[in-house]
Amino acid sequence: MRVVSAPMIHHLDCGTMCPHAGVALRLVDRSTRHLVARCTLIEAPGGLVLIDTGYGTGDVADPRRLGPARHLLGARLDPAQTAAARVRALGHDPADVRHVLVTHLDLDHAGGLGDFPGAQVHVHGTELATMRAGRRSDALRYRTAHWAHGPRWVEHAADGEAWFGFERARLLEDVGVEIAMIPLFGHSAGHAGYAVEGPDGWILHAGDAYLHHGEIETPARAGRGLRAYHRINCEDAGLRRMNAGRLADLVAAHGDQVTVHCSHDAVELARDVRTPDPTAPA
Repeated sequence: MRVVSAPMIHHLDCGTMCPHAGVALRLVDRSTRHLVARCTLIEAPGGLVLIDTGYGTGDVADPRRLGPARHLLGARLDPAQTAAARVRALGHDPADVRHVLVTHLDLDHAGGLGDFPGAQVHVHGTELATMRAGRRSDALRYRTAHWAHGPRWVEHAADGEAWFGFERARLLEDVGVEIAMIPLFGHSAGHAGYAVEGPDGWILHAGDAYLHHGEIETPARAGRGLRAYHRINCEDAGLRRMNAGRLADLVAAHGDQVTVHCSHDAVELARDVRTPDPTAPA
């Protein structure tokens, strides 16, 4: 594929969460006061591409769509923080988002799918199959209201050459920028990250493969609360831990070529947002 030009990449804060019982708030130290729902908007030559959607306008209008998990997550639903509102604040129409890439289908990642009904929704085939299986154990994480509009699903499996030693699926040959789906199973059955080649090197949106930057440092730092949270909130905690370790190795060996971030670390988001976001809540 011929890359036309490096894309403009925007790091968006599309949700605020203050989980109860302090489990996820004391991930490594007491500096963490809230979690974010991070999304990424890519202004590719061939159209707008959005990684994850955070909570949607439908969730803000009717929080009951989120089910009991909204209480556990302490979601603070704000219409100005939806991905659709963030896209408008950047001067774009949400209808111009041609592709949505979801790391997985948890409610805080796929809640806004209905705000982009014309987009193709890219997901790993294992994740889509697991959602469609309708297991009772998944009722908290997968909310059928989020795809009641009938998304244009596009499912993928690893089929390309390795990316820094990780399996990959090549995506979106028609948008003029290199984007790869990187399987990072564990948090959910078909969880994946997305690697985008930007003007300053690669950016890997790792979703919930880890939750705090300390987990991919060398040596890794993870408090007991965080380790407990992963054990109870993962499809396969051991597999997730292995993939987090692989991400730590990636950063240690190729940190000059690849910037890695997860979905919920407010410190990482602040690091990557170089100018103040005028749409951010006060």
